[in-house]
Amino acid sequence: MNQILKDHFLNRIDVEGLVKKYGSPLYVYDEKTLRERVREVVNLLQYPWFGASCSIKSNSNLYLLQIVREEGMEADAMSAGEVFLLEKAGFDASKVFYVGNNVSAQEMKYVLDRGILVSVDSLSQLELLGRINPGGRVALRFNPGTGAGHHEKVITAGSKTKFGIQEDFIEDAKAIVRKYGLKVVGINQHIGSLYLDAKPFLDSVKALLRIAAQFENLEFVDFGGGFGIPYKKCHREPRLDLKGLAEQLAPLLTGFREQYGKDLMFKVEPGRYPFAECGAILGTVHAVKTNYGTKYAGTDIGFNVLMRPMLYDSYHEIVVFRNNEMLDVQDREKVTIVGNICESGDILARDRLMPPIREGDIIGILDAGAYGYSMSSNYNLRFRPAEVLITMDGDARLIRRRDTFEDLLAGFEC
Repeated sequence: MNQILKDHFLNRIDVEGLVKKYGSPLYVYDEKTLRERVREVVNLLQYPWFGASCSIKSNSNLYLLQIVREEGMEADAMSAGEVFLLEKAGFDASKVFYVGNNVSAQEMKYVLDRGILVSVDSLSQLELLGRINPGGRVALRFNPGTGAGHHEKVITAGSKTKFGIQEDFIEDAKAIVRKYGLKVVGINQHIGSLYLDAKPFLDSVKALLRIAAQFENLEFVDFGGGFGIPYKKCHREPRLDLKGLAEQLAPLLTGFREQYGKDLMFKVEPGRYPFAECGAILGTVHAVKTNYGTKYAGTDIGFNVLMRPMLYDSYHEIVVFRNNEMLDVQDREKVTIVGNICESGDILARDRLMPPIREGDIIGILDAGAYGYSMSSNYNLRFRPAEVLITMDGDARLIRRRDTFEDLLAGFEC
């Protein structure tokens, strides 16, 4: 067995006991892994003028957000709902950065009324903010022309995305700023999600610093992030080299700060990086069959529980538990692992080499802590799973209960 799988936190817990107590499927998070990953990005650069923000859209569990806050991360938000939850998790307004996209005046005002800085990513949204908050502070999100990511749907910069202000429109943005007496205090970007090569990110840093140099009196520059994690662990996919990234990033920031002539902060938004590897999904195999030469293992982990494979063709390592032990056998067979949603695309893994799977086995979907539960739904009116945290002392703590039938009636006037 791959050493990484041997050391995985699922091998330290009673998977069958947890499924029996909290239901199947079940999200399980490891506090130790979460704190380790947060510290890696918070301590990426040993400078007092460097910070990192978590992306609540990747994981919005209140208790996990509290852990992230305790470890010194700030947060970015994309909606009023995310702002609301960050407040409940104890984040001060000064530690929240609202990076909106095509939002209403009502939502923008909700954020401004809480003393939270707003970033706008179009000239029309800058006009809107100027009308409702003349003389106020604002950040501008630019698209520096460099994009990166594991799928075209998650590349958020470059010539074919909806995000950011094109560099060519800097003077237009400045004209709107002057018109409403706004104060530009920050410049930000986000080039995409899940890259394991630092070069695109470093190229975008250079581009954004070139843009930032054209604005006076900035307080910060936010480079975004989207740091990737190795989902293909059994294939020994390499990790993002954070140390190497930091060694190349530090002189760029030091040099710019000296040239800019005033103190300012630099920030990154590592995206999935803090959450992804701390989470896994446990599910149950309820049916095994062969159709036209393809063997299927039917589980209760539908795409209402984990959307990423269907939405992005994403890869997750899958392990099998029997009698509370992770199976490690030489004899393997091709199997397509599917969920229980009435859609042909409800596939977790196609033609994957796996140990022979039986009905009643428990499967574990690894690296599901980011964009897992946060993208889940009640499609087919199936329940969203419970979420359990394995604490630092090894206890299992329920941090969100499983849905009930009554939850399916929420919002109806009946």
